[in-house]
Amino acid sequence: MCVKVICRVSEKKFVVETRGGDKAVVILHDDGRREIYHFSYDDPDDSISMISMDDDEARQLAAIVGGLTYKPKALETIDMALDELIIEWYRMEPHYDGVGKTIGELQVRQASGATIIAVVDKTRGKRINPGPDTILNADSMLVVVGERPQQRLFKQILLNGSG
Repeated sequence: MCVKVICRVSEKKFVVETRGGDKAVVILHDDGRREIYHFSYDDPDDSISMISMDDDEARQLAAIVGGLTYKPKALETIDMALDELIIEWYRMEPHYDGVGKTIGELQVRQASGATIIAVVDKTRGKRINPGPDTILNADSMLVVVGERPQQRLFKQILLNGSG
């Protein structure tokens, strides 16, 4: 996720671009109002929806989105069971140097310590526990387990095509 901050005298503007391609703009006014704009995939300059909130409404929404008001029971159990392990989803962006290479070529486990536990590909379907000969295609989703430092190294391997 990418967040850009633009400051003006009476407002602060945040541009948020998610890994999934969504774009939102949040404007915080000095009077406490917040505006959130959601933009079209096809035209990133075309706002397709907008909501305006006062300070209390914005704080309530932030608590909900941030998981402060509710955490699903299943997630609590997973957090306790996995302890330091984190499961992350990565989209293989077309510009990544790891695109077209196999898991073995990238030496994912040896170089990062993380493990790819599934690959979901539009053309080849879902592969659980993929082997070292599995080719990582553009736009595939990778499900990866590892501790936070291992996840960071894994992301670098995808971007650079090597550890």
